[in-house]
Amino acid sequence: MTRVAGMGHQDFEEVRKRNYFYVDKTHFIRQWWKNGDSVTLINRPRRFGKTLNMSMTEKFFSVDHADKGYLFEGLRVWEDWELRRLQGSIPVISLSFANVKDGDYDSAIQRIRQILVGLYQDYRFLLDSSRLSSEEKEIFRSVSLDMPEVVATMSIHWLSKFLYRHYGKKVIILLDEYDTPMQEAYVNGYWDQMVCFIRNMFNASFKTNPSMDRTIMTGITRISKESVFSDLNNLEVITTTTEKYADCFGFTEGEVVAALDEFGLSDRRNEVRTWYDGFTFGRVRDIYNPWSILNYLDKRKVGTYWANSSSNALVGKLLREGSRNVKQDFETLMRGDALCTEIDEQIIYSQLSARQSAIWSLLLAAGYLKVTETEFKGNHWYYTLTLTNLEVYTMFEGMIRDWFSEYSDNYNDFVKALLNGNLEAMNVYMNRIALSSFSCFDVGKGPAEPERFYHGFVLGLLAELSDRYILTSNRESGFGRYDVMLEPRGDAVANDVIIMEFKVQEAKEKELSDTVAAALAQIRDRKYETAMTEKGIPRERIRKYGFAFRGKEVLIGSTAPEQEEEEK
Repeated sequence: MTRVAGMGHQDFEEVRKRNYFYVDKTHFIRQWWKNGDSVTLINRPRRFGKTLNMSMTEKFFSVDHADKGYLFEGLRVWEDWELRRLQGSIPVISLSFANVKDGDYDSAIQRIRQILVGLYQDYRFLLDSSRLSSEEKEIFRSVSLDMPEVVATMSIHWLSKFLYRHYGKKVIILLDEYDTPMQEAYVNGYWDQMVCFIRNMFNASFKTNPSMDRTIMTGITRISKESVFSDLNNLEVITTTTEKYADCFGFTEGEVVAALDEFGLSDRRNEVRTWYDGFTFGRVRDIYNPWSILNYLDKRKVGTYWANSSSNALVGKLLREGSRNVKQDFETLMRGDALCTEIDEQIIYSQLSARQSAIWSLLLAAGYLKVTETEFKGNHWYYTLTLTNLEVYTMFEGMIRDWFSEYSDNYNDFVKALLNGNLEAMNVYMNRIALSSFSCFDVGKGPAEPERFYHGFVLGLLAELSDRYILTSNRESGFGRYDVMLEPRGDAVANDVIIMEFKVQEAKEKELSDTVAAALAQIRDRKYETAMTEKGIPRERIRKYGFAFRGKEVLIGSTAPEQEEEEK
Protein backbone atom coordinates (compact mmCIF):
# COMPACT_ATOMS: atom_id res chain seq x y z
CA MET A 1 0.00 0.00 0.00
CA THR A 2 1.35 3.43 -1.00
CA ARG A 3 2.00 5.70 1.98
CA VAL A 4 0.62 9.22 2.20
CA ALA A 5 3.10 12.02 1.45
CA GLY A 6 2.04 14.06 4.47
CA MET A 7 3.19 17.67 4.09
CA GLY A 8 4.87 19.77 6.77
CA HIS A 9 5.12 17.11 9.49
CA GLN A 10 8.25 17.63 11.56
CA ASP A 11 7.42 15.44 14.55
CA PHE A 12 9.03 12.01 14.18
CA GLU A 13 6.46 10.30 16.38
CA GLU A 14 3.53 11.61 14.33
CA VAL A 15 5.15 10.58 11.04
CA ARG A 16 5.77 7.03 12.30
CA LYS A 17 2.42 6.52 14.02
CA ARG A 18 0.41 7.69 11.02
CA ASN A 19 2.65 5.85 8.55
CA TYR A 20 3.35 8.94 6.50
CA PHE A 21 5.96 8.62 3.78
CA TYR A 22 9.35 8.53 5.51
CA VAL A 23 12.90 7.88 4.33
CA ASP A 24 14.94 6.16 7.04
CA LYS A 25 17.61 8.52 8.32
CA THR A 26 18.11 6.86 11.73
CA HIS A 27 21.67 5.92 10.79
CA PHE A 28 22.41 9.54 11.72
CA ILE A 29 21.83 8.61 15.37
CA ARG A 30 24.38 5.83 15.22
CA GLN A 31 26.99 7.92 13.40
CA TRP A 32 26.57 10.93 15.68
CA TRP A 33 26.69 8.94 18.91
CA LYS A 34 29.74 6.92 17.93
CA ASN A 35 31.63 10.00 16.71
CA GLY A 36 31.49 11.29 20.29
CA ASP A 37 31.81 15.00 19.44
CA SER A 38 30.97 17.41 22.25
CA VAL A 39 29.20 20.14 20.24
CA THR A 40 28.13 19.41 16.66
CA LEU A 41 26.98 22.23 14.39
CA ILE A 42 25.24 20.92 11.28
CA ASN A 43 24.69 23.36 8.40
CA ARG A 44 22.18 22.39 5.76
CA PRO A 45 19.79 24.41 3.56
CA ARG A 46 16.27 24.92 4.87
CA ARG A 47 13.67 22.19 4.41
CA PHE A 48 16.33 19.49 4.35
CA GLY A 49 15.01 17.39 7.23
CA LYS A 50 17.00 19.06 10.02
CA THR A 51 14.00 19.53 12.29
CA LEU A 52 12.66 16.01 11.67
CA ASN A 53 16.09 14.54 12.43
CA MET A 54 16.29 16.56 15.64
CA SER A 55 12.85 15.27 16.64
CA MET A 56 13.99 11.74 15.77
CA THR A 57 17.09 12.15 17.96
CA GLU A 58 15.05 13.49 20.88
CA LYS A 59 12.53 10.63 20.65
CA PHE A 60 15.36 8.12 20.64
CA PHE A 61 17.39 9.34 23.61
CA SER A 62 15.02 11.29 25.86
CA VAL A 63 13.89 9.82 29.17
CA ASP A 64 10.52 11.42 28.38
CA HIS A 65 10.09 8.85 25.59
CA ALA A 66 11.42 5.74 27.30
CA ASP A 67 8.34 3.78 26.24
CA LYS A 68 8.57 4.63 22.54
CA GLY A 69 11.17 2.25 21.26
CA TYR A 70 8.50 0.84 18.94
CA LEU A 71 8.83 3.99 16.81
CA PHE A 72 12.23 2.73 15.67
CA GLU A 73 11.36 -0.88 14.99
CA GLY A 74 12.28 -1.84 11.45
CA LEU A 75 14.60 1.16 11.07
CA ARG A 76 18.37 1.05 10.70
CA VAL A 77 19.27 2.26 14.19
CA TRP A 78 17.26 -0.55 15.77
CA GLU A 79 19.66 -3.09 14.27
CA ASP A 80 22.37 -1.82 16.64
CA TRP A 81 21.87 -3.67 19.94
CA GLU A 82 24.27 -1.43 21.81
CA LEU A 83 22.32 1.67 20.84
CA ARG A 84 18.98 0.04 21.60
CA ARG A 85 19.92 0.02 25.28
CA LEU A 86 20.30 3.83 25.18
CA GLN A 87 16.79 4.48 23.90
CA GLY A 88 14.86 6.59 26.41
CA SER A 89 17.71 6.75 28.93
CA ILE A 90 19.14 10.29 28.77
CA PRO A 91 17.62 13.66 29.74
CA VAL A 92 17.26 15.85 26.64
CA ILE A 93 16.71 19.61 26.29
CA SER A 94 15.20 20.39 22.90
CA LEU A 95 14.34 23.86 21.61
CA SER A 96 14.14 25.77 18.33
CA PHE A 97 14.78 29.38 17.32
CA ALA A 98 12.83 28.93 14.06
CA ASN A 99 10.19 31.49 15.04
CA VAL A 100 12.56 34.26 16.12
CA LYS A 101 11.94 36.43 13.06
CA ASP A 102 11.25 39.82 14.58
CA GLY A 103 12.01 43.22 13.10
CA ASP A 104 13.67 44.75 16.17
CA TYR A 105 15.93 43.60 18.97
CA ASP A 106 13.49 43.97 21.88
CA SER A 107 10.83 41.90 20.13
CA ALA A 108 13.36 39.21 19.23
CA ILE A 109 14.60 38.91 22.81
CA GLN A 110 11.03 38.74 24.08
CA ARG A 111 10.39 35.92 21.61
CA ILE A 112 13.41 34.05 22.96
CA ARG A 113 12.13 34.61 26.51
CA GLN A 114 8.81 33.02 25.47
CA ILE A 115 10.64 29.99 24.07
CA LEU A 116 12.68 29.57 27.25
CA VAL A 117 9.65 29.96 29.52
CA GLY A 118 7.80 27.34 27.47
CA LEU A 119 10.80 25.03 27.79
CA TYR A 120 10.85 25.44 31.57
CA GLN A 121 7.11 24.73 31.76
CA ASP A 122 7.82 21.24 30.42
CA TYR A 123 10.07 20.58 33.41
CA ARG A 124 8.03 22.05 36.24
CA PHE A 125 8.13 18.67 37.95
CA LEU A 126 11.67 19.61 38.98
CA LEU A 127 10.18 22.02 41.54
CA ASP A 128 9.04 18.91 43.42
CA SER A 129 12.38 17.14 43.13
CA SER A 130 14.10 16.43 46.44
CA ARG A 131 17.46 16.63 44.67
CA LEU A 132 17.19 20.37 44.00
CA SER A 133 17.93 22.87 46.75
CA SER A 134 15.55 25.68 47.63
CA GLU A 135 17.99 28.15 46.06
CA GLU A 136 17.98 26.19 42.80
CA LYS A 137 14.21 26.10 42.79
CA GLU A 138 14.19 29.85 43.25
CA ILE A 139 16.46 30.19 40.21
CA PHE A 140 14.03 27.96 38.30
CA ARG A 141 11.17 30.32 39.15
CA SER A 142 13.20 33.35 38.01
CA VAL A 143 12.84 32.24 34.39
CA SER A 144 9.85 34.34 33.36
CA LEU A 145 8.62 36.57 30.56
CA ASP A 146 10.09 39.64 32.27
CA MET A 147 13.44 38.10 33.25
CA PRO A 148 16.57 40.18 32.63
CA GLU A 149 18.70 39.23 29.65
CA VAL A 150 21.44 37.87 31.91
CA VAL A 151 18.94 35.36 33.32
CA ALA A 152 17.83 34.38 29.82
CA THR A 153 21.41 33.73 28.70
CA MET A 154 21.97 31.40 31.68
CA SER A 155 18.63 29.55 31.52
CA ILE A 156 19.77 26.57 29.39
CA HIS A 157 22.88 26.21 31.57
CA TRP A 158 20.76 26.09 34.71
CA LEU A 159 18.17 23.72 33.28
CA SER A 160 20.99 21.35 32.31
CA LYS A 161 22.24 21.45 35.88
CA PHE A 162 18.78 20.80 37.34
CA LEU A 163 18.16 17.82 35.05
CA TYR A 164 21.62 16.41 35.78
CA ARG A 165 20.96 16.75 39.49
CA HIS A 166 17.53 15.07 39.21
CA TYR A 167 18.45 12.15 36.92
CA GLY A 168 22.11 11.74 37.75
CA LYS A 169 22.98 11.84 34.04
CA LYS A 170 24.42 14.58 31.90
CA VAL A 171 22.06 16.03 29.32
CA ILE A 172 21.88 16.18 25.56
CA ILE A 173 21.00 19.63 24.20
CA LEU A 174 19.32 19.99 20.80
CA LEU A 175 19.03 23.51 19.35
CA ASP A 176 17.33 23.73 15.96
CA GLU A 177 17.75 26.71 13.61
CA TYR A 178 20.24 28.47 15.82
CA ASP A 179 21.04 31.10 13.17
CA THR A 180 17.51 32.35 12.40
CA PRO A 181 17.75 35.20 14.97
CA MET A 182 21.13 36.19 13.50
CA GLN A 183 19.87 36.40 9.93
CA GLU A 184 16.87 38.47 10.99
CA ALA A 185 19.15 40.73 13.05
CA TYR A 186 21.35 41.36 10.02
CA VAL A 187 18.43 42.09 7.70
CA ASN A 188 16.71 44.38 10.21
CA GLY A 189 19.73 46.23 11.58
CA TYR A 190 20.29 44.98 15.14
CA TRP A 191 23.16 42.58 14.46
CA ASP A 192 25.60 43.79 17.14
CA GLN A 193 23.06 43.54 19.96
CA MET A 194 21.96 40.06 18.97
CA VAL A 195 25.54 38.83 18.60
CA CYS A 196 26.30 39.86 22.17
CA PHE A 197 23.23 38.08 23.55
CA ILE A 198 23.72 34.85 21.55
CA ARG A 199 27.44 34.70 22.32
CA ASN A 200 26.78 34.89 26.06
CA MET A 201 24.03 32.26 25.85
CA PHE A 202 26.15 29.85 23.79
CA ASN A 203 29.15 30.25 26.06
CA ALA A 204 27.07 29.42 29.14
CA SER A 205 25.16 26.58 27.45
CA PHE A 206 27.87 24.79 25.49
CA LYS A 207 31.26 25.86 26.85
CA THR A 208 31.08 26.37 30.62
CA ASN A 209 28.46 23.69 31.21
CA PRO A 210 29.69 20.64 33.15
CA SER A 211 26.14 19.20 33.10
CA MET A 212 26.12 18.81 29.30
CA ASP A 213 27.05 15.49 27.73
CA ARG A 214 26.86 16.59 24.10
CA THR A 215 24.98 19.01 21.85
CA ILE A 216 23.62 19.25 18.32
CA MET A 217 22.90 22.62 16.74
CA THR A 218 21.44 22.97 13.27
CA GLY A 219 21.19 25.96 10.96
CA ILE A 220 21.68 27.13 7.41
CA THR A 221 24.96 28.99 7.88
CA ARG A 222 28.18 28.60 9.80
CA ILE A 223 28.41 32.01 11.40
CA SER A 224 31.96 33.22 11.91
CA LYS A 225 33.67 31.98 15.04
CA GLU A 226 34.52 35.57 15.88
CA SER A 227 30.82 36.44 16.04
CA VAL A 228 29.06 33.93 18.29
CA PHE A 229 31.44 30.99 18.75
CA SER A 230 34.52 32.87 19.93
CA ASP A 231 34.61 31.00 23.26
CA LEU A 232 33.84 27.54 21.86
CA ASN A 233 36.90 25.39 21.16
CA ASN A 234 34.89 22.17 21.32
CA LEU A 235 32.86 22.77 18.14
CA GLU A 236 32.65 20.22 15.31
CA VAL A 237 31.27 22.02 12.25
CA ILE A 238 29.51 20.06 9.50
CA THR A 239 29.12 22.13 6.33
CA THR A 240 27.92 21.13 2.87
CA THR A 241 31.49 20.17 1.92
CA THR A 242 32.09 17.95 5.00
CA GLU A 243 32.14 14.16 4.66
CA LYS A 244 30.34 13.43 7.95
CA TYR A 245 26.57 12.81 7.79
CA ALA A 246 26.63 13.45 4.02
CA ASP A 247 23.58 11.25 3.27
CA CYS A 248 21.74 11.88 6.56
CA PHE A 249 19.95 15.05 5.38
CA GLY A 250 18.08 15.21 2.08
CA PHE A 251 17.15 12.35 -0.23
CA THR A 252 19.72 10.47 -2.28
CA GLU A 253 18.94 9.65 -5.90
CA GLY A 254 18.31 6.02 -4.97
CA GLU A 255 15.82 7.10 -2.32
CA VAL A 256 14.03 9.37 -4.81
CA VAL A 257 13.85 6.61 -7.42
CA ALA A 258 12.34 4.26 -4.82
CA ALA A 259 9.80 6.93 -3.84
CA LEU A 260 8.76 7.52 -7.46
CA ASP A 261 8.35 3.76 -7.92
CA GLU A 262 6.19 3.52 -4.79
CA PHE A 263 3.91 6.31 -6.02
CA GLY A 264 3.65 4.96 -9.55
CA LEU A 265 5.72 7.79 -11.04
CA SER A 266 8.67 5.83 -12.40
CA ASP A 267 8.30 7.47 -15.81
CA ARG A 268 8.87 10.93 -14.29
CA ARG A 269 12.50 10.43 -13.23
CA ASN A 270 14.02 12.74 -15.84
CA GLU A 271 11.57 15.53 -15.05
CA VAL A 272 12.26 15.25 -11.31
CA ARG A 273 16.01 15.14 -11.89
CA THR A 274 15.95 18.28 -14.05
CA TRP A 275 13.94 20.26 -11.53
CA TYR A 276 15.22 19.06 -8.16
CA ASP A 277 18.57 17.26 -8.41
CA GLY A 278 21.85 19.08 -7.88
CA PHE A 279 22.70 19.32 -4.18
CA THR A 280 26.06 17.93 -3.06
CA PHE A 281 27.12 17.15 0.51
CA GLY A 282 30.70 16.01 0.98
CA ARG A 283 31.35 13.54 -1.81
CA VAL A 284 27.73 12.49 -2.08
CA ARG A 285 26.22 13.97 -5.23
CA ASP A 286 22.68 13.92 -6.59
CA ILE A 287 21.00 14.93 -3.34
CA TYR A 288 17.38 16.10 -3.59
CA ASN A 289 15.50 18.50 -1.35
CA PRO A 290 12.89 16.49 0.63
CA TRP A 291 10.31 19.30 0.61
CA SER A 292 10.25 19.48 -3.18
CA ILE A 293 10.07 15.70 -3.55
CA LEU A 294 7.23 15.35 -1.04
CA ASN A 295 5.29 18.08 -2.80
CA TYR A 296 5.88 16.42 -6.15
CA LEU A 297 4.69 13.06 -4.82
CA ASP A 298 1.61 14.74 -3.38
CA LYS A 299 0.70 17.02 -6.30
CA ARG A 300 2.27 15.00 -9.14
CA LYS A 301 3.51 18.08 -10.95
CA VAL A 302 6.60 20.28 -10.86
CA GLY A 303 6.73 23.64 -9.10
CA THR A 304 9.00 25.89 -7.05
CA TYR A 305 8.08 24.19 -3.79
CA TRP A 306 11.34 24.52 -1.85
CA ALA A 307 12.66 27.73 -3.37
CA ASN A 308 9.52 29.68 -2.44
CA SER A 309 8.73 27.92 0.84
CA SER A 310 10.00 30.79 3.01
CA SER A 311 11.32 34.33 2.84
CA ASN A 312 14.32 35.00 0.62
CA ALA A 313 14.67 38.53 2.03
CA LEU A 314 18.39 38.28 2.82
CA VAL A 315 19.26 36.78 -0.56
CA GLY A 316 17.22 39.43 -2.37
CA LYS A 317 18.80 42.24 -0.35
CA LEU A 318 22.35 41.09 -1.10
CA LEU A 319 21.77 40.67 -4.83
CA ARG A 320 19.65 43.78 -5.33
CA GLU A 321 22.02 46.06 -3.41
CA GLY A 322 25.19 44.31 -4.55
CA SER A 323 27.98 45.95 -6.49
CA ARG A 324 28.30 45.99 -10.26
CA ASN A 325 30.55 42.92 -10.08
CA VAL A 326 28.03 41.01 -7.97
CA LYS A 327 25.28 41.68 -10.48
CA GLN A 328 27.55 40.76 -13.40
CA ASP A 329 28.40 37.44 -11.78
CA PHE A 330 24.74 36.85 -11.00
CA GLU A 331 23.95 37.48 -14.67
CA THR A 332 26.52 34.81 -15.50
CA LEU A 333 24.78 32.32 -13.21
CA MET A 334 21.33 33.19 -14.58
CA ARG A 335 22.56 32.52 -18.11
CA GLY A 336 23.43 28.99 -17.01
CA ASP A 337 27.18 29.58 -16.99
CA ALA A 338 29.61 28.76 -14.18
CA LEU A 339 31.25 31.16 -11.73
CA CYS A 340 34.70 30.47 -10.28
CA THR A 341 35.33 32.12 -6.91
CA GLU A 342 37.01 31.74 -3.57
CA ILE A 343 34.69 30.47 -0.82
CA ASP A 344 34.88 30.85 2.95
CA GLU A 345 32.39 28.60 4.71
CA GLN A 346 32.58 30.80 7.82
CA ILE A 347 29.93 33.42 7.09
CA ILE A 348 30.98 36.84 8.35
CA TYR A 349 27.79 38.88 8.10
CA SER A 350 29.57 42.19 8.48
CA GLN A 351 31.44 41.44 5.25
CA LEU A 352 28.43 40.48 3.15
CA SER A 353 28.09 43.96 1.69
CA ALA A 354 31.83 44.36 1.12
CA ARG A 355 33.23 40.98 0.10
CA GLN A 356 31.81 39.48 -3.05
CA SER A 357 32.96 35.96 -2.14
CA ALA A 358 31.01 36.18 1.13
CA ILE A 359 27.76 36.48 -0.83
CA TRP A 360 28.51 33.39 -2.92
CA SER A 361 29.53 31.54 0.27
CA LEU A 362 26.14 32.33 1.77
CA LEU A 363 24.25 31.27 -1.36
CA LEU A 364 26.20 28.01 -1.42
CA ALA A 365 25.38 27.28 2.22
CA ALA A 366 21.73 28.14 1.62
CA GLY A 367 21.49 25.67 -1.27
CA TYR A 368 21.03 28.10 -4.15
CA LEU A 369 24.43 27.23 -5.65
CA LYS A 370 26.24 23.94 -6.11
CA VAL A 371 29.92 23.09 -6.47
CA THR A 372 30.89 21.45 -9.76
CA GLU A 373 34.68 21.63 -9.41
CA THR A 374 37.29 22.63 -6.83
CA GLU A 375 40.88 23.75 -7.34
CA PHE A 376 43.62 24.67 -4.87
CA LYS A 377 45.82 27.49 -6.14
CA GLY A 378 47.74 30.32 -4.52
CA ASN A 379 47.13 28.89 -1.02
CA HIS A 380 43.36 29.17 -1.49
CA TRP A 381 40.54 26.88 -2.54
CA TYR A 382 38.54 28.03 -5.53
CA TYR A 383 35.09 26.65 -6.31
CA THR A 384 33.31 26.48 -9.63
CA LEU A 385 29.65 27.24 -8.90
CA THR A 386 26.40 27.02 -10.83
CA LEU A 387 22.74 27.41 -9.91
CA THR A 388 21.62 24.22 -8.23
CA ASN A 389 18.76 23.24 -10.53
CA LEU A 390 15.77 24.47 -12.53
CA GLU A 391 13.72 25.11 -9.40
CA VAL A 392 16.35 27.56 -8.10
CA TYR A 393 16.60 29.28 -11.50
CA THR A 394 12.82 29.72 -11.59
CA MET A 395 12.85 31.16 -8.06
CA PHE A 396 15.51 33.73 -8.96
CA GLU A 397 13.68 34.64 -12.14
CA GLY A 398 10.58 35.38 -10.05
CA MET A 399 12.64 37.38 -7.54
CA ILE A 400 14.00 39.61 -10.31
CA ARG A 401 10.50 40.20 -11.64
CA ASP A 402 9.40 41.20 -8.13
CA TRP A 403 12.11 43.88 -8.02
CA PHE A 404 10.24 45.63 -10.83
CA SER A 405 6.74 44.77 -9.64
CA GLU A 406 6.00 48.25 -8.27
CA TYR A 407 6.48 49.75 -11.71
CA SER A 408 5.87 46.65 -13.85
CA ASP A 409 3.56 48.50 -16.25
CA ASN A 410 6.29 50.97 -17.18
CA TYR A 411 8.88 48.20 -17.35
CA ASN A 412 6.73 46.03 -19.58
CA ASP A 413 5.91 49.01 -21.77
CA PHE A 414 9.61 49.82 -22.07
CA VAL A 415 10.38 46.25 -23.15
CA LYS A 416 7.63 46.44 -25.78
CA ALA A 417 8.95 49.79 -27.02
CA LEU A 418 12.48 48.39 -27.17
CA LEU A 419 11.41 45.39 -29.23
CA ASN A 420 9.36 47.62 -31.53
CA GLY A 421 12.17 50.16 -31.92
CA ASN A 422 10.00 53.04 -30.61
CA LEU A 423 12.69 55.41 -29.33
CA GLU A 424 10.29 58.08 -28.07
CA ALA A 425 8.32 55.59 -25.96
CA MET A 426 11.58 54.04 -24.70
CA ASN A 427 12.64 57.42 -23.32
CA VAL A 428 9.30 58.03 -21.61
CA TYR A 429 9.14 54.64 -19.89
CA MET A 430 12.84 54.41 -19.01
CA ASN A 431 12.71 57.73 -17.17
CA ARG A 432 9.68 56.56 -15.20
CA ILE A 433 11.48 53.33 -14.29
CA ALA A 434 14.69 55.10 -13.27
CA LEU A 435 12.81 57.65 -11.15
CA SER A 436 11.00 54.88 -9.29
CA SER A 437 13.73 52.29 -8.99
CA PHE A 438 17.07 54.00 -8.42
CA SER A 439 16.69 53.68 -4.65
CA CYS A 440 15.87 49.98 -5.02
CA PHE A 441 19.35 49.31 -6.37
CA ASP A 442 21.26 51.80 -4.23
CA VAL A 443 22.82 50.67 -0.94
CA GLY A 444 22.09 53.98 0.78
CA LYS A 445 25.74 54.99 1.25
CA GLY A 446 25.75 58.07 -0.90
CA PRO A 447 24.08 59.33 -4.07
CA ALA A 448 22.29 56.80 -6.25
CA GLU A 449 24.69 54.93 -8.51
CA PRO A 450 23.53 54.52 -12.12
CA GLU A 451 25.65 51.38 -12.47
CA ARG A 452 23.64 49.62 -9.75
CA PHE A 453 20.41 50.56 -11.50
CA TYR A 454 21.75 49.57 -14.89
CA HIS A 455 22.78 46.09 -13.76
CA GLY A 456 19.49 45.59 -11.99
CA PHE A 457 17.78 46.61 -15.21
CA VAL A 458 19.88 44.08 -17.16
CA LEU A 459 18.79 41.32 -14.77
CA GLY A 460 15.22 42.39 -15.38
CA LEU A 461 15.73 42.03 -19.12
CA LEU A 462 17.28 38.62 -18.51
CA ALA A 463 14.17 37.45 -16.67
CA GLU A 464 11.75 39.09 -19.11
CA LEU A 465 13.32 38.13 -22.43
CA SER A 466 15.35 34.97 -21.75
CA ASP A 467 12.88 32.82 -23.69
CA ARG A 468 13.27 34.97 -26.85
CA TYR A 469 16.79 36.41 -26.65
CA ILE A 470 20.27 35.39 -25.60
CA LEU A 471 21.26 38.24 -23.30
CA THR A 472 24.94 38.90 -22.65
CA SER A 473 26.69 41.78 -20.93
CA ASN A 474 30.28 42.96 -20.65
CA ARG A 475 31.47 40.55 -23.32
CA GLU A 476 34.35 41.11 -25.73
CA SER A 477 33.45 41.96 -29.31
CA GLY A 478 35.51 43.93 -31.81
CA PHE A 479 37.96 46.12 -29.89
CA GLY A 480 36.24 46.26 -26.51
CA ARG A 481 33.44 45.10 -24.24
CA TYR A 482 29.87 46.08 -24.94
CA ASP A 483 27.44 46.69 -22.06
CA VAL A 484 24.42 44.67 -23.26
CA MET A 485 23.60 42.62 -26.32
CA LEU A 486 20.30 40.91 -27.12
CA GLU A 487 20.61 38.16 -29.74
CA PRO A 488 17.36 36.59 -30.98
CA ARG A 489 16.91 32.88 -30.39
CA GLY A 490 14.51 30.17 -31.59
CA ASP A 491 11.26 31.52 -33.03
CA ALA A 492 12.50 35.11 -32.58
CA VAL A 493 15.57 34.59 -34.77
CA ALA A 494 14.19 36.94 -37.45
CA ASN A 495 14.15 39.86 -34.98
CA ASP A 496 16.85 42.51 -34.75
CA VAL A 497 19.98 42.25 -32.64
CA ILE A 498 20.08 45.02 -30.01
CA ILE A 499 23.27 46.53 -28.59
CA MET A 500 23.18 48.97 -25.65
CA GLU A 501 25.88 51.13 -24.13
CA PHE A 502 25.35 52.96 -20.81
CA LYS A 503 27.22 56.11 -19.79
CA VAL A 504 27.09 58.55 -16.90
CA GLN A 505 27.39 62.20 -17.98
CA GLU A 506 30.91 63.57 -17.57
CA ALA A 507 31.89 67.16 -16.79
CA LYS A 508 33.09 67.80 -20.34
CA GLU A 509 29.66 66.87 -21.73
CA LYS A 510 27.36 69.89 -21.48
CA GLU A 511 24.15 68.08 -22.43
CA LEU A 512 22.87 64.54 -22.05
CA SER A 513 22.73 64.40 -25.82
CA ASP A 514 26.53 64.73 -25.83
CA THR A 515 26.76 61.69 -23.53
CA VAL A 516 24.42 59.75 -25.80
CA ALA A 517 26.62 60.63 -28.76
CA ALA A 518 29.71 59.42 -26.87
CA ALA A 519 28.00 56.10 -26.07
CA LEU A 520 26.98 55.57 -29.70
CA ALA A 521 30.46 56.53 -30.91
CA GLN A 522 31.94 53.92 -28.58
CA ILE A 523 29.69 51.23 -30.06
CA ARG A 524 30.73 52.28 -33.55
CA ASP A 525 34.45 52.85 -32.99
CA ARG A 526 35.00 49.66 -31.01
CA LYS A 527 32.96 47.64 -33.53
CA TYR A 528 30.76 45.93 -30.95
CA GLU A 529 28.65 44.45 -33.73
CA THR A 530 31.57 42.24 -34.86
CA ALA A 531 30.43 39.16 -32.91
CA MET A 532 27.09 39.31 -34.74
CA THR A 533 28.33 40.13 -38.24
CA GLU A 534 30.73 37.21 -37.98
CA LYS A 535 27.64 35.03 -37.52
CA GLY A 536 26.30 36.35 -40.81
CA ILE A 537 23.77 38.80 -39.38
CA PRO A 538 23.37 41.81 -41.72
CA ARG A 539 24.30 45.21 -40.28
CA GLU A 540 20.82 46.56 -41.03
CA ARG A 541 19.45 44.07 -38.49
CA ILE A 542 21.66 45.39 -35.69
CA ARG A 543 20.13 48.22 -33.65
CA LYS A 544 22.40 50.34 -31.41
CA TYR A 545 21.30 52.43 -28.43
CA GLY A 546 23.19 54.84 -26.21
CA PHE A 547 21.84 55.42 -22.67
CA ALA A 548 22.96 58.58 -20.88
CA PHE A 549 22.46 59.11 -17.12
CA ARG A 550 22.38 62.32 -15.10
CA GLY A 551 21.15 61.54 -11.61
CA LYS A 552 17.77 59.92 -12.13
CA GLU A 553 17.36 61.41 -15.59
CA VAL A 554 17.94 59.19 -18.61
CA LEU A 555 18.22 59.99 -22.31
CA ILE A 556 18.31 57.25 -24.96
CA GLY A 557 19.52 57.79 -28.50
CA SER A 558 20.07 55.46 -31.44
CA THR A 559 22.02 55.37 -34.68
CA ALA A 560 20.41 54.08 -37.85
CA PRO A 561 22.73 51.95 -40.04
CA GLU A 562 22.62 54.48 -42.90
CA GLN A 563 23.47 57.34 -40.50
CA GLU A 564 26.40 55.34 -39.19
CA GLU A 565 27.72 54.91 -42.71
CA GLU A 566 27.51 58.67 -43.32
CA GLU A 567 29.45 59.40 -40.09
CA LYS A 568 32.18 57.05 -41.21
